Amino acid sequence: MFEQLYLHQKHFSLQLRKDPVEIRLEHLKNLELMIDAHQKDFVEALKNDFAKPEMETLTSEIYPLLIEIRHAQKQLRQWMTAEKVSAPLFLKGTQNFIHYEPRGVCLIIAPWNYPLFLTLGPMISAIAAGNTVVLKPSELASHTSALLARLIKATFAEEHITVVEGGVENTQALLKLPFDHIFFTGSTTVGKIVMEAAAKNLSSVTLELGGKSPTIVDITADLNLAATKIIWAKFLNAGQTCVAPDYLFVQESVYSQFIAALRENLNRIYGKTPEARKANKDFARIISNKHTTRLKEMLEDSLANEGQILYGGDIDVTANFLAPTVIDNVDVHSRLMQEEIFGPILPIMKYKDFSEVIHFINERPKPLALYIYSHSEMNIEQLTRETSSGGLVINDSVIHLANGYLPFGGVGDSGMGNCHGIHGFRTFSHAKGILRQSWGAKLLGMIYPPYTSQKLEIIKNMIRWKL
Repeated sequence: MFEQLYLHQKHFSLQLRKDPVEIRLEHLKNLELMIDAHQKDFVEALKNDFAKPEMETLTSEIYPLLIEIRHAQKQLRQWMTAEKVSAPLFLKGTQNFIHYEPRGVCLIIAPWNYPLFLTLGPMISAIAAGNTVVLKPSELASHTSALLARLIKATFAEEHITVVEGGVENTQALLKLPFDHIFFTGSTTVGKIVMEAAAKNLSSVTLELGGKSPTIVDITADLNLAATKIIWAKFLNAGQTCVAPDYLFVQESVYSQFIAALRENLNRIYGKTPEARKANKDFARIISNKHTTRLKEMLEDSLANEGQILYGGDIDVTANFLAPTVIDNVDVHSRLMQEEIFGPILPIMKYKDFSEVIHFINERPKPLALYIYSHSEMNIEQLTRETSSGGLVINDSVIHLANGYLPFGGVGDSGMGNCHGIHGFRTFSHAKGILRQSWGAKLLGMIYPPYTSQKLEIIKNMIRWKL
């Protein structure tokens, strides 16, 4: 179905690897100009897809992309420079380098929740690394997908970068092709399907998945500031964020105070009544009826298991609306605690001893992000040392994505591989080791036959003396 497109890109990828850095910088500049010139179009598309507020489109989609592009433009010459490395004693006289070459033809399968940032973000790294790219945006964000298809076609040659729209059947058809690298962002369940398909062609993969990202508030935290930050991180994009706080642990001795701060800030930001919350223009909608119904059923399941709503809970499935919702007395066996929520529902639990939280986190799949609000260096160090997560943020949430110098990626069920900055460049590159022999060739003669007793003794001494 897409074989001809793949072959055209395969041929063009051989040309791209010959191009100097200036050509890659030109492509990045063209992408930057495209994004900058069509800001209003992107805002409108995302508004049409799920009523995303303009501020959120600018701060979580457009601005991060422009930062990423400009960072790549500044650093690309350095990233492309071969890295000189040392050699062991018996290879003295050789010159050794790591050269980062393009992988070739890359497939980027993007999700619907950040349909601009999570489509073009990986593409920036792929362009910087010198690859051709097939983009497969999500059909659920149809307005953004159509806009991207139109703008990419006007900005890049089809054999360099092209957009394939459509549903699951097109994704499945693309996955049958022998791409050199596949970058997938989405659920853990679909990630396993992508990895299985990639294995048939031995395509390398990067999986940006999700999971349940825990958040901890201990007795030493600034409770009001923590409440404000958690509200923003959780309800940004109506909770449809892979690194959103998924559930919250609050130390029992400050629980009441924290809940009071949380409720006060929620009332201030989103409103005190169902009518005010639904009329709020600073809150996005759920992407579809199907996803709204799923969240409704998760909430009902928790309430049936004695969960208690502290704020929100208002639902209008026909309008894809679910108000920012906070719920406590959560049963750990309920769907809210067993599945990734991916919506504006925040379960809260109490804890007494910090080791309880460590144990709870370690009993479950490794999260994509882990957040702690604390001024206890002992707790912070213990959490860092005793847990595993894609990323760890102290006294904030979500914002680590904005630092291009940090690797972003999951571990275990939350994914594999990294993106952003040099880490994204290397994801879309093959690190080729290069050894150049010079005067050291004579030293290696001792390992060639005939294996005399003298040569054998030299090798034994090198092992004995740890040379």
